[in-house]
Amino acid sequence: MNTRPRQKVLIVDDEPDIRELLEITLGRMKLETFNARNVGEAQSLLNRETFDLCLTDMQLSDGTGLELVQHIQQRHPRVQVAMITAYASLETAINVLKAGAFDFLTKPVDLTRLRELVTSALLPASSVALERRLLGDSLPMRNLRKHIAKLARSQAPVYISGESGSGKELVARLIHDQGPRASQPFIPINCGAIPSELMESEFFGHRKGSFSGAIEDKPGLFQAAHGGTLFLDEVADLPLAMQVKLLRAIQEKAVRSVGGQQEVLVDVRILCATHKDLDAEVTAERFRQDLYYRLNVIELRVPPLRERRDDIETLASHMLKRLVAGTGQPAAILHPQALDALKSYRFPGNVRELENMLERAHTLCENNQIEAGDLRLAEGNCGVEGGVPDLTQIDNLETYLENVERQLLLQALEETRWNRTAAAQRLNLSFRSMRYRLKKLGLD
Repeated sequence: MNTRPRQKVLIVDDEPDIRELLEITLGRMKLETFNARNVGEAQSLLNRETFDLCLTDMQLSDGTGLELVQHIQQRHPRVQVAMITAYASLETAINVLKAGAFDFLTKPVDLTRLRELVTSALLPASSVALERRLLGDSLPMRNLRKHIAKLARSQAPVYISGESGSGKELVARLIHDQGPRASQPFIPINCGAIPSELMESEFFGHRKGSFSGAIEDKPGLFQAAHGGTLFLDEVADLPLAMQVKLLRAIQEKAVRSVGGQQEVLVDVRILCATHKDLDAEVTAERFRQDLYYRLNVIELRVPPLRERRDDIETLASHMLKRLVAGTGQPAAILHPQALDALKSYRFPGNVRELENMLERAHTLCENNQIEAGDLRLAEGNCGVEGGVPDLTQIDNLETYLENVERQLLLQALEETRWNRTAAAQRLNLSFRSMRYRLKKLGLD
């Protein structure tokens, strides 16, 4: 016999017919429902009962549903909220989602859509994977975990900002994994690594014979992500012509393949990221303002490693253990001076740079102990914050400049997933010059 208590839903609407319709529909889903006519009645019920979900109308006799969403976020943060509105404007949707609502429905209420929303909102979200994969216990990381858990419950588009190597894709994956779409695909796209002439085909697919080389029908990445999450990494690198097509796909929730005659409906949640300042890109007219507003409903900033230096020891220990995983060998130990050196380094390449640095030091160290000298920070470190080099750390100018050049090349390659053509364009180099520099520095 199943004795599990039924989940409780609070329905807030001043129209008796709407309340009755929602109560009947949710009752058939084996949910226990309570109803209120206005904000005051809703707040009173919230103080007496423990709810799992609240469905509220936008316009109420003594206030607005938006005010109720804000009240719930402050006083009852574990309660999911969805808005029902007859005014389905973009501005309304953005305000509702930014206030903390899980999603919104438009009137007249589509019962199929209602059942899907309620099912998604009431799925339990586990934080076990979140704790296991997002290492560090500093205040910035605790705040980041809290925001990820909150955003995972929503369907709102999220713009993940942060420096290269700070872990933006990991954050996007965690938002997906902790949410109701976790069992569906997570499809990452590096927008800067796709040649512009192939971009439309990669995003939306193509039909056989639509262009030279199209020997068969091919679905695009939007279709591959149907039901799940599409992560647009380095979205600022999209050319303007593609931004227009992406905006239409997001607005219409449909795509048309290259050579296709009909649009195909797609259901995807959009997450995006870039290391660039997207506001500045809009100001410079390199990024469309209307697309920016569609993507940046909620912004989540990933802190750079230098803002969470207390996590460096935990991260380094984990990375060193991973280097010897499956070999039966003990992990290398960081000498206290090496750890101090890491904590004082500014890490322009963030967590990715720390990982590369430890892998190199692990190879060079003796007696399974990493000394400060094994890290080679004096040569590659650009010194104090702001990029001004510490002259006392420069023994040889030529070596110093080679290390700076190597760091810039590696960063460009990593950002473009080792696409040399794209990396050369990012650095304003010819492909021939790029190839020469890689060979000269032993990176080819």
